[in-house]
Amino acid sequence: MTAAGGPAVLVTGATGTTGSRVAARLVAAGHGVKAASRRATTLSGAEPVAFDWHDSGTHGAALDGVDRLYVIPPVGDPDPAAVVLPFLRRARSSGVRRAVLLSASSIPAGGPAVGTVHRELPALFDEWAVLRPSWFMQNFTGSHLHAESIRTEGTFRTAAGNGRIGFVDAEDIAAVAVHALTDEHAPGSDLVLTGPEALSHDDIATVLTETTGRTVTHRPLSYEDLRDRLAALMPREFATLLADMDRAIAQGSEDRVTDAVQRVTGRPAGSFRAMVEREGRTGRELPAG
Repeated sequence: MTAAGGPAVLVTGATGTTGSRVAARLVAAGHGVKAASRRATTLSGAEPVAFDWHDSGTHGAALDGVDRLYVIPPVGDPDPAAVVLPFLRRARSSGVRRAVLLSASSIPAGGPAVGTVHRELPALFDEWAVLRPSWFMQNFTGSHLHAESIRTEGTFRTAAGNGRIGFVDAEDIAAVAVHALTDEHAPGSDLVLTGPEALSHDDIATVLTETTGRTVTHRPLSYEDLRDRLAALMPREFATLLADMDRAIAQGSEDRVTDAVQRVTGRPAGSFRAMVEREGRTGRELPAG
């Protein structure tokens, strides 16, 4: 499905936290969208397409009629470059001219995991952007481990200590992504996306308690305890990477805010409190259950 018969935007991870929002915003703006996911989930106004990073047989149909990509690497894969880079090379040869990659604020170009894809992207596409959001605000209101733990126990656990993070709203990430995909000139840059303030996990617990009416607490863990808890749920290499990120947060690595959301979208980034209040009004499941 394309706009006025023109090429479409392929959104990978179209059922995910940012992918679903990017696809919906593109459709609302009148762009042709191919919504790619393993389940080919229907999104009003978009063309559903079955897509699996680890099944190259699904890639050709996904790329047909596409000239721009929103790229969400496979979640939990410690070496996403092994499947993402061959796909991007295929996309370039099939006529894709612009790619917007979702990475993370903690992973620079050439860093681990998706950092390898980031490093190679400018050589693959003349028009590109890498979005490096800080931790998602929706980790506390969606299906993330933190949100599930809050719903069942009223608590969540990290090894981040008192370290602060510029948590960012997924709606703001999606708004930046749509600009990067559709503006006349792609940013061609590395955009670190944050919210308007840096918060500790204790601050997050306080806001959730005040806005949901349920007492929420943050329980600190040691690095080793967090790593081992995560390793019971995912490959140990990826669990170690996540625990490493928490340890870096405790040391101040994410204690920053940027103006990237405002520079790209023309409006300020939303606060954590505003996000929780909005998601409560729109019927999304909050930690209060």
